[in-house]
Amino acid sequence: MVSETKPRENVIELHRKQPAFRGLDAGHLACPGCGQALGARLVTEAIGPDVIIANVTGCLEVFTTAWPRSSWRVPWIHSLFENGPAVASGIEAALKIQGRLTKVVVLGGDGGTFDIGLQALSAMLERNHNVLYVCFDNEAYMNTGVHRSSSTPHAATTMSSPRGKKRMGKRHLKKDLPAIIGAHHIPYAATATIAYPSDLRAKVRRGIDIEGAAFILVHSPCPLGWGHDAALSVDVARLAVQTGIVPIIEMERGTVVSAMHIRNVRPVSDYLRLQDRFGHLFEEVPEAREELEHLQQLADHNIERYGLRSDQPEPRDSEAADTVVRGGLRWS
Repeated sequence: MVSETKPRENVIELHRKQPAFRGLDAGHLACPGCGQALGARLVTEAIGPDVIIANVTGCLEVFTTAWPRSSWRVPWIHSLFENGPAVASGIEAALKIQGRLTKVVVLGGDGGTFDIGLQALSAMLERNHNVLYVCFDNEAYMNTGVHRSSSTPHAATTMSSPRGKKRMGKRHLKKDLPAIIGAHHIPYAATATIAYPSDLRAKVRRGIDIEGAAFILVHSPCPLGWGHDAALSVDVARLAVQTGIVPIIEMERGTVVSAMHIRNVRPVSDYLRLQDRFGHLFEEVPEAREELEHLQQLADHNIERYGLRSDQPEPRDSEAADTVVRGGLRWS
């Protein structure tokens, strides 16, 4: 029997010390430094337990469900590469008939989103199903051995776009998926990155709360496929934003309504130099210099297109927004 009521401050402190809900548990088989694993943990923490997840084929599905074990603590179904949005649409329709408010989320990689599953994704968005689609973009088919996708950046090397005598890596530009998503005029779409967890979690919560289709593209470094140290995943992700290569934006009905401003714009070479997939661009040859200039122009274009450059400090710019911190510290 409790003799007296504890001060409210103690209750608040106790609440703060409680571990966050984890929809993806530890003990999975992801590579060290896997951006997708961190992204999935952040996303499921933001969603909470009342969710059904349709997981498109890819790294996330493979490293979390090695038979006979699973790292998922929420209802989870494995769809194929091409039909994740169709599966989620059916689940959402069934829940609606039952009068249940359980959230439906699709998790996929760039292969199943930019390429193989784009048709089903477009159909789901056009019908405006009440489903949140989250794409963890590691910019290649990593599960099959690092092969190019339409998300692979220009000039990056993969097993199917090697640096050779005639080409400096992939010669095509990265597909502008946010523009394609925006053309569907869905209620909400956004880009995010594992380097800014509060920004990502806030966007997930907004996407879940909105009635209708929502889409979030999460930039997720892959140490194995990108060729950087596993301990640098967050640094690499942050540099992608600070150079303008990866713009962080929000869209409503296809219109850009907000963007994370860059306080101190870094040269794109700072981002590329940490990754072996761009190592050939630092050779002392004219072709390498030309491609470096091209990538810098692409970053400059993003900064101009979305108005990313900031002349003064802002609470949510690329320097002030929170980042992942080692040592077990929690973020909002």
